[in-house]
Amino acid sequence: MKLLEKEERMVMTARRLWEECRDLRERRRRYKRYTYGRQWEDMVRDPDTGLEVTEGTACTKGGKKPLTNNLIRQLVKCVIGRFRLMREETEVADDLKEVYEANSLDELDCRLLEEFLISGCAIQRVERCRRLHGEGTWVDNVNPDTFFVNRVSDPRGWDVESVGQLLEMSVQEAAMRWAGDDRRRAREIAETYREIAAREAATECDRRGGEPEEPQFGRARAGKCRVIELWTLESSELLRVHDPEEARYYETGAEAEAQIERENRRRRRKGRKELMTRWEIGMRWHGRYLAPDGTVLWHEVKAAGESHPFVMKLYPLIDGEVHSLVEDVVDQQKYVNRLITLIDHMMGTAAKGALLFPVNQLAQGWTMADIGEQWAQTDGLIPYLPRINEEGPKQLSTQVADVGAKDLLKLEMQLFHDVSGVSDALMGKSVSGALGAERYEAEVRNATVGLADVLETFRGMLRKRDERVLLVRS
Repeated sequence: MKLLEKEERMVMTARRLWEECRDLRERRRRYKRYTYGRQWEDMVRDPDTGLEVTEGTACTKGGKKPLTNNLIRQLVKCVIGRFRLMREETEVADDLKEVYEANSLDELDCRLLEEFLISGCAIQRVERCRRLHGEGTWVDNVNPDTFFVNRVSDPRGWDVESVGQLLEMSVQEAAMRWAGDDRRRAREIAETYREIAAREAATECDRRGGEPEEPQFGRARAGKCRVIELWTLESSELLRVHDPEEARYYETGAEAEAQIERENRRRRRKGRKELMTRWEIGMRWHGRYLAPDGTVLWHEVKAAGESHPFVMKLYPLIDGEVHSLVEDVVDQQKYVNRLITLIDHMMGTAAKGALLFPVNQLAQGWTMADIGEQWAQTDGLIPYLPRINEEGPKQLSTQVADVGAKDLLKLEMQLFHDVSGVSDALMGKSVSGALGAERYEAEVRNATVGLADVLETFRGMLRKRDERVLLVRS
């Protein structure tokens, strides 16, 4: 395998695209944390030290215990449940049933919807190949954390020019996939990754802090090798060929011009009709699997009119921006958590106010810091020296001041449902026995209006996926 300057540029192109998608990956990881309950990990600045700490750490330092009431997870589960019900009412075409069953698409699509609600990205890859499960058409969900694409603004995806993903696999799997029956090529692939591993070991930094949260572009996890899959839309010379004898039309690369000329000479000698050709410039998708140093593991050129194997939907893609459903409710979730924490703190410190502690009543061996620490606890015990004839011990208690926190919490939770578009009717609440079935169904349909755009956009992506499956199978 020859290392070409063009392929080195391909790796640089992939790295540039990867860096351009960094903001999308960072926001996705934040929304994923909120969805699965890690909602106090946003960074804030500590006013005392000037260092950045998590909101949970700052809350604890202020004497409060950070609490979480995860409304986002319930929201996501409710939308997925509604999608499953809609899916049951949809009949799968006969020519797609085999692919649906082989790939467990009912489950795969639900997990893809979960990703779509969290990050605004729904990405799948469709290909026909041989796997451990046999030869067939396979559909895979693509993790946005390993995906990259050029800046796009067309909701249809018609302005995609470069797209790819980061793969990691064992060296043995890489050799199996791209060496074929060529033993020499398998050795070259293994040698390529041995050299890459040796260079990484020579420049290895202290990684005792654990694996980074974000995948690294040129380095896979321990025991794996990094493969960069990159598809680029490139111009190339094409020959449009018409065979009058067979009434057939097809397109081929310009490299077939000599072969066509030989065929025409043979036909002229026999008095047969010649092949008619027309040269032009066309656009074709080039797929490359690259090692991090630019070594080409495999190069594939799609036929004219064929596309790259990715099917994706980025939502809503106004001015190229991606915004998810979870993003819309993060602020409401944060305020709900803060209010619950505040109410809990107020109830726990009902007996506490501003403490005036006489210095002359400080117990032996105690400091003011010890007094402050005990006072912050709901069951704190503070020893002191009583005055002459003063009775003790004393227990102080006061009522919690009504500052409207509970009303504000109720308002925020209502705003959460209003912003998300998921009402009580959609979640199966507020169902009265006196409510007729038709009236209830009408309420559910009305409640679905707020989610209609998100769900229909996702279903449109699945229809496009099914079309790609049929093309690959044919």
